Amino acid sequence: MGEANVVIECRDCEFCESFANLGRARVALDDHESEAGHYVDWQINRVADGVERAGADAGICGVSGRENPDSALLDRGQPDEP
Repeated sequence: MGEANVVIECRDCEFCESFANLGRARVALDDHESEAGHYVDWQINRVADGVERAGADAGICGVSGRENPDSALLDRGQPDEP
């Protein structure tokens, strides 16, 4: 399966799986929760460099001044038109 970057584990049963990427883990998590009615936890061990950079540039949600104001990844809205 490759490197296990994401691990999902059910709180209500013995279901536990590892995945190389977040997308596949999310599908398995949704499937288990909808089929079994259980709540599943997940642990993300590593993300791609671009995702890590985007998170760092965004800062801490709800804490003003923690974002990178020079980041091209932040939405600054549309400039006002004259």
